[in-house]
Amino acid sequence: MSETSPRARAREQTMRDIVRIGRAHLATDGAAALSLRAVARDLGVVSSAVYRYVASRDDLLTLLVVDGYDELGDAVDAAEAKVDRSDHAGRMRAVGRAVRTWALAEPATYALLFGSPVPGYEAPAEQTTGPGTRVVRRLVEVWEDAWQAGVAGVGVVAEEPVGPRRLARDLARIRREMGITAPDGLVARGLLAWAALFGCVSFELFGQYGAATFTDPKDVFEHHLDLLVAAVGLE
Repeated sequence: MSETSPRARAREQTMRDIVRIGRAHLATDGAAALSLRAVARDLGVVSSAVYRYVASRDDLLTLLVVDGYDELGDAVDAAEAKVDRSDHAGRMRAVGRAVRTWALAEPATYALLFGSPVPGYEAPAEQTTGPGTRVVRRLVEVWEDAWQAGVAGVGVVAEEPVGPRRLARDLARIRREMGITAPDGLVARGLLAWAALFGCVSFELFGQYGAATFTDPKDVFEHHLDLLVAAVGLE
């Protein structure tokens, strides 16, 4: 049967509706309280009908995880594509700002992806690793491009020694897997910048700074983003 057949299109639409409703419930009830019965009710079908599309709550969570990662990845890709490829610092800032903007617009989905684990649920790596690494791969592309372009600050960072040996082995494996030619020093700094970017976003989103600490949290984010750009030698 053709994938463009009415039955295939109807199934695709139903899956989109299930994800849409699931994300709405995620925002109102939280991940731990997700229920396929509740999704079926809002979809206007009996619960047994939903199980023909989604076998369990864990399968629904996986759909939401993949959908969230893809939406975040699309936002990052769109923002980074607007910046000239030779402007490595601008590209990194575009990625960081896109992550923050998406997180503030989709706090429940961000919390599912980067907040506390859902009790009893473990995301299947074969379905989530690809979508889940889109942001870091975009960042790696920026840093690798800067290394290939001979950006002076990147060259200085890249020559930093790393240790112990087991860390160097891990970094070498990461470089092979991701096709990175830059030395371990830049990869290590890049990992710091990646972790710090999401840490900055999480602190703001989850209220860790306190309600009255900063007049506008965007100010501290932009300052931290400048520091992260500098940390990998782009400025």
